This record gives sequence, structure tokens and C-alpha cells, in this order.
Amino acid sequence: MSYYFAIIGTQDNPLFEYEFGTSKQGGDGMARFTEQARQLNQFIIHSSLDIVEEVQWTNGQMYLKLVDRFFTSYISCFLTASNIKFLLLHQPPSSSSSSALPHPSSSASTSTPSLVSSSQSSTSVIPSLSTLTGGSNSSTSTLTGGTSRTSTSIAANPTSPQTEEAIRNFFAEVYENYVKAIMSPFYRTNMEIRSPVFRARVAAAGRKYL
Repeated sequence: MSYYFAIIGTQDNPLFEYEFGTSKQGGDGMARFTEQARQLNQFIIHSSLDIVEEVQWTNGQMYLKLVDRFFTSYISCFLTASNIKFLLLHQPPSSSSSSALPHPSSSASTSTPSLVSSSQSSTSVIPSLSTLTGGSNSSTSTLTGGTSRTSTSIAANPTSPQTEEAIRNFFAEVYENYVKAIMSPFYRTNMEIRSPVFRARVAAAGRKYL
């Protein structure tokens, strides 16, 4: 999972931005955005502000959860009491986001199977489906012979309850450090945050929860 975190001021002006990757399940903490996606991240975040302004009046919580989606990019939001917006764009790896869909070549090759092969493929699915009740497997076999990721892990599923809870904890820790940063007598409202200490703490929170 790749993440792009941004703090937006009351005048929709960017105050802070940080890009990182997942540190869970053997992740190295490096973002895996493509060059085209990296250029679009700021535009995607900015376009979600309209939805945030609508949701904030219908949700009494500071953590607004998932507010917007642009193709494979998901945007979660945390709203402070002073109307400062924490926006986190999270994008799963392309392999996990497309693995649930059958590949055109594989579906074409299995479009006219024989009776024997079709019966074998159907029986091969039964054991994997039975394991779903046990909750121990993170993937299930498909009729095309591939695997479909049904894991609820943070690095695989951007909409799972585990991911939402991890993002909530990330926002809470960043908010705590944000309050400490703006308590500086040299900080003014809507001023860009350039503190290397704050950036390091945001990075630490990302490694800890995401």
C-alpha cells in the first residue's frame, strides 16, 4: 500500500505533505506510486475537499473515515476542531487491486471447457470456500486458476475494518503531534509546517500503524 498524506488549511491551502509506503507484512516503507499517479495525487486530494465539506455537516465525528475514491485511490479524512483537514490517500498495489478480476486471456481459455475439466475446476473450489468459515486463509482459488485476495490485512485491503482502525490511530497520533507543533509562539494559522521534528513523527506514526 502506498500513502500520500496532506494537511489542508482553512483556506484550502496545503500546509504539509508526506509520501510513504506500508511497513506491515515485510513492507519497506517506500511508496510505490507510478510517476503519473504521483503527479495526480495533489489534484485527487484537492478534488475531495468538496465531498469533505458535505460530509462534515452530516457526521459529528472528527474521523470521517473513507470519503472519496478515484479509481484505485482511496481518500480518508480527519477533521480538527479548527477546520484543518488531514487527508490520507491510500492506494493498494496494482496486483492486489486487479487480482480479483479474471484476466482476459485466462477467461478466454476457460470459456469453453470440457465436461471433465469443468467438473474438476468446480470441485477444486469447494475446499477453498469451506476455509472461509475458518477465517484462516487470506485468498481463495478462482475458476480461472488464479487467486483472489480476500485478506483484511492493512497492506491488502484499503476498505477493511482493520485498515480503518489503523488509519484512525495514525490520524490520532499525527493530530497529537500537530497540536504540539502549532503551540509554538512562532506559528500562525494556515502557515506551512516545515518542522523536521514533526515530519519525523509523522513518518514514525506511518511505520507504527500503516
